[in-house]
Amino acid sequence: MTPQPPGPVAPGSHVVAHPSVLYVGTPAYLVASVNPDGSPNLAAASSHFALGRMLCLGIESDGQTALNMAERPDVTVNFPSPPLWPALVRLSRLTGRDPVPHAKAGRYAFEPDKFGAARLTPQASHRVAAPRVRECGLQFEATVRRMTPGVDGGYFMVEAEVVRVHADPAIVRAGTDEIEPAAWRPLVYAFRHFFDRGDEVGWLASSRMAAGPPEVD
Repeated sequence: MTPQPPGPVAPGSHVVAHPSVLYVGTPAYLVASVNPDGSPNLAAASSHFALGRMLCLGIESDGQTALNMAERPDVTVNFPSPPLWPALVRLSRLTGRDPVPHAKAGRYAFEPDKFGAARLTPQASHRVAAPRVRECGLQFEATVRRMTPGVDGGYFMVEAEVVRVHADPAIVRAGTDEIEPAAWRPLVYAFRHFFDRGDEVGWLASSRMAAGPPEVD
């Protein structure tokens, strides 16, 4: 039986929790970059947010992706739909770094062909050198503008400007170039588990796609 989501929390009933990670639920993504020899690198990630045309990506500092971004700022950020979750699992213990960084030794294996290992297909981009992931319904071409080291040195906060968006026609509202919110169902990553997004429950008054303002008390 599928667990049902809880209702409102009763006053005073919260307990102190100690989760091992704080991934409360955001769309997972695949970030492609360019290796020194011109070949593509691909990595799975989940930490990110967007403000306007800028993305802020959380990228591990000891991976090949961070090295590539620092030297070659062209990247793509590709959002998979739920059926693609096995591809992220296939990538989860692979690295493009050779030799494997000490912190990943014994847990990760070097893999030069990350696209092949993930069973995904590189697709040429329009404005950046990094390829897109053909199987992903929503793809952002972007250019890294700034990389800020994290507090503990284990990650970078990478600010990347989106220069082009590609979308599966099935998720674009007819007669517009806007994404149809009800049609787009990204793969959501929460506490190391993958989920479908679920059904729409509401919207903001600022939505350009809604039939009218939200009805709230």
